[in-house]
Amino acid sequence: MKFAIALAALLGVGTAPALAGVYLNVESNASYVGNDYKSRNTDVHIGFEGGGPLATYYIQGGPALINGDAVDGSTEFSGKTGINIAATERLDVYGEVSFLTAEDTDNSYGSKIGAKFKF
Repeated sequence: MKFAIALAALLGVGTAPALAGVYLNVESNASYVGNDYKSRNTDVHIGFEGGGPLATYYIQGGPALINGDAVDGSTEFSGKTGINIAATERLDVYGEVSFLTAEDTDNSYGSKIGAKFKF
């Protein structure tokens, strides 16, 4: 929570948020190769989002339920944080970083960056 507040202050969007609050995000992602099912990861995250007219942010984390094909499932911890910046009235630029812990191997990390143009 302190990180989200510090991030908002750093971005200059802090005092009067247009969008703010705690939320629950449940997301399930399945992986296939052709018709062959490989795995499913289900994240059950608690998060916080906020922002102002020029930028919004979020931070979330919680258990990740990992289920592979013909193997025992496991529970790890995952999280992500991101920002969306209104570069112009019709162009948004966004980014996200994420992680997933692993008991028997190295933790995994991800990043996403992109732009959305509104017609």
